[in-house]
Amino acid sequence: MPVERTAQSALEALKKALNQLDNEVDRQVETSRSSTEATAELSRMIEDRSRLALELDQSQDRANRLEEANREVSRRLVTAMETIRAVLDR
Repeated sequence: MPVERTAQSALEALKKALNQLDNEVDRQVETSRSSTEATAELSRMIEDRSRLALELDQSQDRANRLEEANREVSRRLVTAMETIRAVLDR
């Protein structure tokens, strides 16, 4: 009988160890999956950042060109007004 109990105890300990191993494998798989998903998300965020940085640069360039055009139009209007005043004063 003690041999049977020892064998029974050994089998129960083995089942417990196998269950723990199975749980740990599941946890490792989930951790790996989460890591893979996080890496993919980070990659998407880096791509989005690059795209947004490019769009921002393009928008800033356009704003600078519009500002320069605005200054040029303003300068021309001042010149035109001065010319008109000079003509009217004659």
